[in-house]
Amino acid sequence: MYNWRTMTKEQKEYVLNLRQNRRNPLHCLPHKVTERDYFHISASCYEHTHIIGKSSERMCDFETSLHNEVMQDSEIVCYVVLPNHYHILLKPSNIKITLKKLFKLHQKTAYYWNKEDDKKGRKVWFNALDSGISSERYFWATVNYIHNNPVKHGYVDKWQDWPFSSAKEFIKKQGYEKTLYIWKNYDISKMCEWDV
Repeated sequence: MYNWRTMTKEQKEYVLNLRQNRRNPLHCLPHKVTERDYFHISASCYEHTHIIGKSSERMCDFETSLHNEVMQDSEIVCYVVLPNHYHILLKPSNIKITLKKLFKLHQKTAYYWNKEDDKKGRKVWFNALDSGISSERYFWATVNYIHNNPVKHGYVDKWQDWPFSSAKEFIKKQGYEKTLYIWKNYDISKMCEWDV
């Protein structure tokens, strides 16, 4: 939906009708809480503004806060924090509790960042998308997608060069050969493009 502004009137009508027919909210992503073990959660700043990335310190602080909130009751598989959004793949003990914690983290960071930036009332966060991982193939493709995100958006040339990510630790844990195998065998080209 982030390419909304580039759609024709007919494309917009089609998308809204499709969402309405599926009983999804018209202007935000549906939260589908399922009985899956692993979830990919993504959240972005309103209009993809670089609010998280105002400074390296803010990004580092947010990365730490994200870890602290989620680690209490979830196993983090991988993550990436970018200047205007983040992705995290995790195995929560309870996805509803995890989503509530992230909502509170969004509230807290919005309050402090707006105060810090002297932007009282600014909308900081847009919405969060949570999707259950339905297969091993989807799991590894999601890992690749998350780690490749800084490359995709042109911040770095290699995964491990992005400092606000689990990529270095993942490569260290899995080994170079296995990481390369995962990259070559679990294609991300067919994954949705909602963070463009």
